[in-house]
Amino acid sequence: MALDEIAAACGTPCYVYSARGILNRYQAYDEAFGRTPHLVCYAVKANSNLSLLRLLAHAGAGFDIVSGGELFRVLQAGGTPSKIVFSGVGKTSDEIEYALNCRIHSFNCESEPELALINELALKRGLRARVALRVNPDVDAATHPYISTGLRDNKFGVDIADAERVYEYAQSLPGLAPESVSCHIGSQLLDAAPLMEAVDRMVALAGRLQKRGLPIRNLDLGGGLGIAYQPGQSTPLIAAFIEEMKQRVSELGLTIMIEPGRSLVGECGVLLSRVIHRKKNSVKEFVVLDAAMNDLLRPALYQAHHEILPVTQSSRPLMTADIVGPVCETGDFLAKGRTVPELEAGELVAVMSAGAYGFVMSSNYNSRPRVAEVLVEDNRWRIVRQREKFEDLVRGE
Repeated sequence: MALDEIAAACGTPCYVYSARGILNRYQAYDEAFGRTPHLVCYAVKANSNLSLLRLLAHAGAGFDIVSGGELFRVLQAGGTPSKIVFSGVGKTSDEIEYALNCRIHSFNCESEPELALINELALKRGLRARVALRVNPDVDAATHPYISTGLRDNKFGVDIADAERVYEYAQSLPGLAPESVSCHIGSQLLDAAPLMEAVDRMVALAGRLQKRGLPIRNLDLGGGLGIAYQPGQSTPLIAAFIEEMKQRVSELGLTIMIEPGRSLVGECGVLLSRVIHRKKNSVKEFVVLDAAMNDLLRPALYQAHHEILPVTQSSRPLMTADIVGPVCETGDFLAKGRTVPELEAGELVAVMSAGAYGFVMSSNYNSRPRVAEVLVEDNRWRIVRQREKFEDLVRGE
């Protein structure tokens, strides 16, 4: 589908996603496991649009959630409760009760107080809640510090040195069924080696727990595979990554659970924006877009790189400029010192690989309405989230 036609009909900024791209990536994970027992749980935090969730639910995916709101979204989209895993370091009583009532697959727990709380709430309902302990394997993911989660100084998980003791505690609680071992060391990993190091440590732990008599049936190895945000970046091949994982886990006879997010949807979305104008000062040039940090926070928050391309390709000179938005912050930029084809006022650009952690992290800062989302399916497209209006900004106030 022609992006300029979508922009003309929907306005800018707007997010555009490829249904086929998302399904292809999900199927690459699912099919790579072959006959090995497995569950691929999409990490909803990457992009929680209902139409994307429905697409994946119909394909048979499970879901990894981190809030009651994400659980609500998955259920609204037709997700199967028995394929939902609830992760996160700070689940509230209300969220846990909601998930227990829905009979989700399991909870990834991160502390002894959390185990005690789930036990108490499960017993009130006459249930045994299936739980995993999220173990911190102390593996350096070598990624941005804000998305690194597997080191001892991160807030996530239980130290691997304490894991066996905590599992014995969980086994003693009558409202819990500790059937799984879980870990997640971080996101945007371009090298599979840290992941495989974590897998080895989790396999060894699961084996020790089984020898202690704990009924460990599942090994949840999280997500984290990265995507190529910049030209020339290489990423692990999904099939090869899964095959290596299977070989390391095979002796224990466990069901493998994984939680990909970014690698399913990241490269399958673009943020379309128009150039408002160009301006110069004494030291640099700026290209001012109608998209801003409130629409795509990753560059300001993580210093993340997104390729920015003119939608209409042509032979033209290059320019070096800061590509910025209208928000009243010096931190409002999508690229700094970027060399791009010369861009003119009114021109449409595509901010690439924006399908993950784009709209979900957007806000109404500067009282800017949130943008529309569009899904392309074969040779058709449709709006899957309406652009907000000014009236929406004050709804509820």
